[in-house]
Amino acid sequence: MLFLVSLVFPYATSVISVVKFLLLRVVFLVAVLLLPYCWNLSATTDAGTVSGKVLDPRGTPVAAAHLKLLNSTGTLIRETTSDEQGSFVLSDIGPGVYQLTAQQPAFVSLTSYVSVISGQSKQVTLQFQQLVSVLQAITVVDTAPSALTPDPSQSVVIHDQVLDANPGRPGAPISIPGLPIETASGGIKAPQYFAPGVAGDHGEPIAQFFQIGDFLYPNNLPANAHGNGYADPNFLLSTTIEAVTVDGGAFNVREGNNSIDLAASYIPRQRVNSFLQLTADDRDADILAGWSPRNPAADAWIAVEASFGNGFLDRLEHRQQYKLNGLRQFKLQRHQLAIFGIGYYGFSYVPGLIPIDVQVPDETIDNRQLDRTHTFILVANDNWKLSEKRQVSFSGFFRNYALTLRSNFGDGLIQQSESRNVVGGESTYLQNVRPWLTLLAGVDLRRDAPRNLDLQHLDDQGIFQPVTSNNLTLSFTEPFISLDGTASKYLHYDIGVREEAVRMNNQDVLDPSNSFDKLATVALPKGTLTFLPSDWAYLPTVAFSYGEAFHTEDPRIGTGTAQSTLLAPSRAYQLVLSRVIKQTQLYVTLRRVSNSQELAKIDPDTGLQEIVGPSLNKVLAASLQRNFTHGAFYVSYSQADARDTQTGQPVPEAPRTIWDAVASEDQLPFRLQVRGEFEYVKAKPLGDGFVGVPVREIRGAVLRPFKENRMSVGANFLIASGQRKPWRSRPIQFPWNASLGFP
Repeated sequence: MLFLVSLVFPYATSVISVVKFLLLRVVFLVAVLLLPYCWNLSATTDAGTVSGKVLDPRGTPVAAAHLKLLNSTGTLIRETTSDEQGSFVLSDIGPGVYQLTAQQPAFVSLTSYVSVISGQSKQVTLQFQQLVSVLQAITVVDTAPSALTPDPSQSVVIHDQVLDANPGRPGAPISIPGLPIETASGGIKAPQYFAPGVAGDHGEPIAQFFQIGDFLYPNNLPANAHGNGYADPNFLLSTTIEAVTVDGGAFNVREGNNSIDLAASYIPRQRVNSFLQLTADDRDADILAGWSPRNPAADAWIAVEASFGNGFLDRLEHRQQYKLNGLRQFKLQRHQLAIFGIGYYGFSYVPGLIPIDVQVPDETIDNRQLDRTHTFILVANDNWKLSEKRQVSFSGFFRNYALTLRSNFGDGLIQQSESRNVVGGESTYLQNVRPWLTLLAGVDLRRDAPRNLDLQHLDDQGIFQPVTSNNLTLSFTEPFISLDGTASKYLHYDIGVREEAVRMNNQDVLDPSNSFDKLATVALPKGTLTFLPSDWAYLPTVAFSYGEAFHTEDPRIGTGTAQSTLLAPSRAYQLVLSRVIKQTQLYVTLRRVSNSQELAKIDPDTGLQEIVGPSLNKVLAASLQRNFTHGAFYVSYSQADARDTQTGQPVPEAPRTIWDAVASEDQLPFRLQVRGEFEYVKAKPLGDGFVGVPVREIRGAVLRPFKENRMSVGANFLIASGQRKPWRSRPIQFPWNASLGFP
């Protein structure tokens, strides 16, 4: 029985407009997708057994470890505790793929996936990799194909292994291996992640999510004053992030707008050990504090951060940033309720926005440049376990956002501004129909309402004159459905479709004749086949994926005359080979993504339309990750070719070659601990005939824990070269860091 619960939401107009369009397509899809349901209904379901041992980093048995076995819907199937020899047994397990988690207070929890075959006993060994510390904790996230995560391309383990992007300074909350970070002008502007061959200007066409419970909250803001698809992780606190998962966004029906080349999801911690952390040098200071209740059963925390500073450049930024993050989870019988909140305010003067061929004093072309923004976000997710095989999830969110940006690229001071409210939600239904078949169905709803979306130029009399002014309303209605399961013990499949219906209402305040109200729709099929070799075979896991995705074109006309395409679809293919050899995870990925249009938006400086494309991006990437008893190592390499298929010219700003290496070591003399990261981005075209120079960054930290890891003192450093002129004056920084934690 198919049970789909929908949220009551003010989208009746959009829904009614697309019902006829969707009906035949959905009926046909369901009929096709449910064909596997008729296979082998009389197949044997003899119970199996999962047993094994739990070991510490040195191979010693761990007693009293809590083990939990969950099915593909996240429902707890069995749980037990390891004995004095570290042994455990979980009996009466049906065939299928399960998540096995081991927890013990002295160690960071460990998650693995096991495949159970009818009537057989599965032997596993779980070895903890890292002791728990107050502020530095490694989290190993092992992934296998499932209804919620069908794409096995990559799962990035983030906290201890990967440093803050710039310790004690503004920027991304963490550095994601293989995705270099650039902040165009310092200050509080959002950092830009660059995927191989993808410009990624403010998140386009890269999607960004916060995973709250089972809900993926979309962080991208279409048609922003900064650009189309703006995504800002500035307001997240790095200490409260458990992990960041990265996948090919085109292949997951839960991931919508901007999920073309990449989708990155930030996963917050369930708890934090109470802490106080101070970071400072001669130009910047940062204070960070967090608290969790003493009751270990209460999954909750609240954390605050205040940053002040003047950055790297000769001109002082006078930066101020105030952040508040909080999470509370409730377990109410069959309900698991998660509530996540964010408050943020940032201000800075913006130096460094200088044309590459212009020489100016004091690292700025206009001392009146500034950036001011605030954000408030509230997200809630209720995961309701109807039974061991069925669950339904309801989610909702509200966001308020405002921006004022004054900048000068050499053509005079401009001001970009906007304010917006975003409201939306999701309902999903997940059912384990058979041991080899899981059904996922749901609908996303969202209303994005940027107001006073203005661009103004400063005239000779010192008065801002309007260039563009728009009030927009973007309404998204996005049903999705997929089937996930195993055709045999060697083959896992996930197939589905996501339907996008987007209504855009553009009110042009300066020229009402440019106003319009349109509905655009596109169907996005998704699919992944994963071949799983036997445990004894020396063969890699092989996954092939195909998917279609899209990003929202900027509906503003600006000073132009033509209306752009409202939805820009893309098509993606991916081949992933992965293998674990002696605790070393190897990945090789081949990806091909074609976009119908790229970077179609309003130029933030002139108000002119920019439409580039279509484009083609081809990527080869390889990575290696190894976790040791006292540290970890990660290295990745990617080579890409991204071109406009009409002109044959390279896509500007899209990096061609990226090297990344991350390492940590916790057993040095004098109880020292070190973390380090090296990033290299080969020279890339910048557009307008300019070509960049290679960029190299080395980030590191040396720590010394005290009082049973309740306190640590350390030093951070950053060495960079190749970043345009701003880096010439202060290329090396050595801020000091002191941290104090309270258990």
